[in-house]
Amino acid sequence: MGPITRTTILGIMLVGFFCFPNLLSKEMGKENWQDRQQDRQQDRQQNRQQDRYFDGYIAAILERELRWAKDSYAIKTTKGFATVTLFEDDPERREAANKKLQFIDGLKKFVIVIKPEDNRKPGFLYRLLGLTGEGEALPLGDLFLPFIADPKQAQFFASLNRFQSSDSLYSMAAIGFGETIGLYRFFGSHEGNGLQFSLQAALFAQFNLDTPSSDLINADYIVGFPITYKRDGNSFRLRIYHQSSHLGDEYLLTVNPSTRINLSYETLELMYSYDWSKLRIYAGGEKIFHRLPDDLKKHSYHWGIEYRGNKERILSGRMISAVDMKGLEENNWHIDTSAKAGFEFGHPGPGQRCLRLTGEWYSGYDPHGQFYNNKVEYYGIGLALSF
Repeated sequence: MGPITRTTILGIMLVGFFCFPNLLSKEMGKENWQDRQQDRQQDRQQNRQQDRYFDGYIAAILERELRWAKDSYAIKTTKGFATVTLFEDDPERREAANKKLQFIDGLKKFVIVIKPEDNRKPGFLYRLLGLTGEGEALPLGDLFLPFIADPKQAQFFASLNRFQSSDSLYSMAAIGFGETIGLYRFFGSHEGNGLQFSLQAALFAQFNLDTPSSDLINADYIVGFPITYKRDGNSFRLRIYHQSSHLGDEYLLTVNPSTRINLSYETLELMYSYDWSKLRIYAGGEKIFHRLPDDLKKHSYHWGIEYRGNKERILSGRMISAVDMKGLEENNWHIDTSAKAGFEFGHPGPGQRCLRLTGEWYSGYDPHGQFYNNKVEYYGIGLALSF
C-alpha cells in the first residue's frame, strides 16, 4: 500500500472520528436543538423576571405593612423559592411575616433564616482587584480564553498537514491531549470577573505519514499552574510550567536521525488580553529560569489577534479566525506565524463543550521539541475539542 493511500485512510479516520459524529448529530437534531435552546433561554428569562417580582413584592409587604427596617433583613428568590434572612432574631416578626407571606400566589416556598449581618468588608487586596471575597472550588472553564491559533495551546485536537523543512517534505499528522482544570475561583464584583488558580497539562505529538509505519517524530509533555484574572474586557494569565520533549523510537531508527537533545525547561509566562466586541488582542512573553541544554536562550515574546463571530452559519457554526506570533531570543527574535480560520460549533462560553474546524498555516521555526532551530512551513486542516 503506497504512502498516499495510507495518508488518505488515516486522514479519513481522524476526521471521521472527531467530526462526523458531531456534525451528523448536529445536522439531524439542528431544529430540535435550536428550539430547546430558545425554550431554555425563555424559561431562564421568565424565571429571573418572576424572581425579581417576588423580591420586590415581599419587600413591599415587609417594609410597608410590617414596618421592617430596610437594613434589618435580606431577601433572595431563586426559581420561585424565597429566602428572607433576618440579621437579628425576633420571634414576633418571624410569626407575622410567615402569616403574611406563606400564601403568595405563584411562590413555591418561603422560609426565614437567622444569620447575623456580616459587617466585615473585603480586605484591601480584594477591593483593589474587584473581588467579593467569595468563591468556589473546581469552577467550570477559565477566566482567560484559550488561544485559537497557538500550536502549543493545551487542548484536544487532531490535524493533517503538508510539512516542509529544508531537508524534508512529507504529510504530517499532529495530535494533542490537554486541558486546563480550575482548582479555585474567587468571584469578582461583576459577572464573569474574578481570580482563578488552575492546573494545566498537555501532550503534543507529530507523526510522519509517508513512512511505512507512520513514525512518531516527537512528543512534548507540558504541565503547569496558571493563575488567571479577569476584570471586564481585560484578562491576565501568569503561568509557571514545565516542558520536556522526547524523540520517537521509530524516528531514531531511521537512516539519518537528528542528534538527540535532552530538551527540558521550566519557564514563567505572563500574558495580557483585551476583548473588544468580537475582536481580541493579546501580548506577553516568557522567561526560562531552568533549562537543558544550558546554552538555550531564555526569553521569548508572544502576541496575536482573534476574531470570534456570534452569528450562526453552516450547521449552526460561528466563524472564527486568528493569527498568533512568537519570537524566541534563541532564533534572533525571528517571527514565527501561525494562522487559523474556520468554524466553531457548540456553546461559546468558557467551560462549555465546543468543536472547532479550521484550516491552518504555519511558517517559522519548528515549535515542537528539539527542532527549535529548524525553519519549517506547513498547512492543512485541524479539529479541536474544548470541554
